[in-house]
Amino acid sequence: MEEIDRRIVTLLAADGRMSFTDLAKETGLSVSAVHQRVRRLEKRGVIRGYAALVDYDEIGLPLTAFVSIKPNDPSAPDDAPVRLSHLTAIEACHSVAGDESYILKVRVASPLGLEELLQQIRASANVSTRTTVVLSTPYDYRSPVLGREPEAGAAEG
Repeated sequence: MEEIDRRIVTLLAADGRMSFTDLAKETGLSVSAVHQRVRRLEKRGVIRGYAALVDYDEIGLPLTAFVSIKPNDPSAPDDAPVRLSHLTAIEACHSVAGDESYILKVRVASPLGLEELLQQIRASANVSTRTTVVLSTPYDYRSPVLGREPEAGAAEG
C-alpha cells in the first residue's frame, strides 16, 4: 500500500466523518484525488465501512464481558459461531489459539442479563464457558497508525 493511502486510512480510522476537503488538506492532495483514493480503498476492502461509536452505558448496556468458550465434545463440528449468531448481545467472536476455541465480547444490561446470556451460549453451542467481566475500559477503538513497522523491542510511545 502506498504511503499516502496509509495516511488516508489512518486519518479515517481516527475520524470516519472527516470530509474529503479536510483529508485533502491533511494529505496535500486535491479533493478529487482524495475522493478517488478513498473509493479505491473501499472497493479493495481496505476500508470496510463506517460506524458510530456508541456509549453503551447511555443505551442501557453497561456490562461488558469476555466469554471464552470451548466445546463440551471436542469431536463435534466447529460451528459455534454459526450456532451463536442469533444472540445479539455478542458483539464480537474471535477464533483463538489456546485452551478455548473462541472468545466472545458481550454487552448486557446487568449481571442477571449476563447469567442468562451464558446459559443461552452454553445451550446453543454445547460449550463450556469462562467469563471475565470488564471493570473499566481506559481506552478502546484505538486507531491504527500505519506506516513504518516499529522495530523489534522498541517501546511503544
